[in-house]
Amino acid sequence: MDPLKIAHESFSIEKIYKAAPNSVFSAWGSLSSKSKWFIGPKDWVQVKRELDFRVGGNEVLQGRFGDRLKTVYTARFHSILPDQRIVFVYDMHLNDAIHSVSLASVEIEGLSGGRTRLTFTEQVAFLDGTPGNEGNVSRKNGTEAHLDRLALFLGEEE
Repeated sequence: MDPLKIAHESFSIEKIYKAAPNSVFSAWGSLSSKSKWFIGPKDWVQVKRELDFRVGGNEVLQGRFGDRLKTVYTARFHSILPDQRIVFVYDMHLNDAIHSVSLASVEIEGLSGGRTRLTFTEQVAFLDGTPGNEGNVSRKNGTEAHLDRLALFLGEEE
């Protein structure tokens, strides 16, 4: 593992929700809504959460896995078009060390029957020596878990 070597990766996930675009969009922009689905895994405990959902605004989500691992997610919003898209850059720190920096986009498209297509795309640079393929699989799996919880939040059965 070479900590000076940057591993560049990307992935895209598409989900169809049985909810209108405004419902899907608002789930991203409300602290009370997002705190119900944008959370860590079962053994993760939230320490701090902030959301200033506007262009130039920030989001912070800090948590812990017991005493062994502290996570800090910090995002900055660059483009927000209601019911259409959200573009943000975020960094992830593990135990106070930079792990990765990402550019993420959420595209929201209304479909017939009151459904919505959400396309999440992320370009990530792993900065701590994490092998790109391993980090990308982990990041994609974590994002899919978030988007599955979003479906449950929107009232869909799993």
